[in-house]
Amino acid sequence: MPPAVPATIPTSLAGAPWLERPETRAVLSALAAAGYEARIVGGTVRNALLGEPVTDVDIATTATPDETMAAARAAGLDAIPTGVSHGTVTVVAHHVPFEVTTLREDVETFGRHARVAFTADWAADARRRDFTINALYCDANGTISDPLGGLADLAARRVRFIGDARERIREDALRILRFFRFHARYSAEAIDAEGLAACAAERHLLAKLSAERVRAELLKLLEAPGAARAIAVMAAYGFIVEILGRAPRIGLLARLVARDADRRRVPDPLLRLSVLAVAVEEDRDHLAQRLRLSREEARDLLVIDPRLMALIDLDAAGRRRALYVTGASRWRRMAVVGAASAGTPDEIATWDTLGALAETWEIPKFPLAGRDVLALGLAPGPRIGALLAEIEAEWIASDFAADAAALKARLASRARESH
Repeated sequence: MPPAVPATIPTSLAGAPWLERPETRAVLSALAAAGYEARIVGGTVRNALLGEPVTDVDIATTATPDETMAAARAAGLDAIPTGVSHGTVTVVAHHVPFEVTTLREDVETFGRHARVAFTADWAADARRRDFTINALYCDANGTISDPLGGLADLAARRVRFIGDARERIREDALRILRFFRFHARYSAEAIDAEGLAACAAERHLLAKLSAERVRAELLKLLEAPGAARAIAVMAAYGFIVEILGRAPRIGLLARLVARDADRRRVPDPLLRLSVLAVAVEEDRDHLAQRLRLSREEARDLLVIDPRLMALIDLDAAGRRRALYVTGASRWRRMAVVGAASAGTPDEIATWDTLGALAETWEIPKFPLAGRDVLALGLAPGPRIGALLAEIEAEWIASDFAADAAALKARLASRARESH
């Protein structure tokens, strides 16, 4: 489920710990002392109103970047011109960085890029943001400013574009994915019809996004509590095929998300992506390339095929052998998928038992290494690895019965045979 929204959204955040921290007060006080207005903005305020953790604190101000740097340095704070052309200065207080951005309004837009003008108009700054729930401001006293109805939308668990939704999307097509992600994260109601229609109308713009940006947004979406619901809508409107180039498995994803919630399990976005669209090895390679996954991320994709489901039919020794070959981490994830795929309570219980094997059985370590082969007088080369693999396969097949001495004796015999 999405985060529980308080019955009444507060109109003040006075006394909030993140607002009272010395570093936050230092930045706000530095700007105020120089005669400028400054307010916390965006996700910080949204999360605080929902009672969720606040991490980064972003600040908007009427000060220009040069004025921000002057005010910060006058107060003994460090100021770094990290994005002056866009109005952003990083101010460091007590070793904590804050992004401080001048109020802006768009003069002209060119897709993601825009020619902006600095302003002192808070409403104009709000109108250039993406969603109403991200256009909330909080001053140093904790008073909330809501120029565009974000509080009502937050209370209604509604994700709504600011102004003309299609115009917001044309400014940055990634907002299509952000719309669905925020819906999956914060909304428990039906998706906003106007926003959905705008996303559908501008779907073709997704092709212009970099794979890296799509990957980051998609994985965040898949972590959300309402991921299955949002993905189902996206699939119905053709977004998933557009993004992944594969037909999605919505039902299995829905069962996995529901089971994660029941078990209070931390979501695994790569496992959810596997369930959604990886049925054969080719799918894994395809997604790794299409989404520019890192080597580690590609490795963590599971092929959800009948071979995985067949694990449930193995006897005790077969399960141990499979766990040894697979590794504990991957084994647990396979069992999670198996339980989500199960059709009966007995099958679910069996998959749970399989998953628990990674905790109850200590995976043995193969007692031989390359040095044991070299000690027998064999020259370095491919034959060493082949001999070790041969002996290890026999050890696994015996249910790990032979000890180091027996394995070394067998290795010595094979080495003599190979001369």
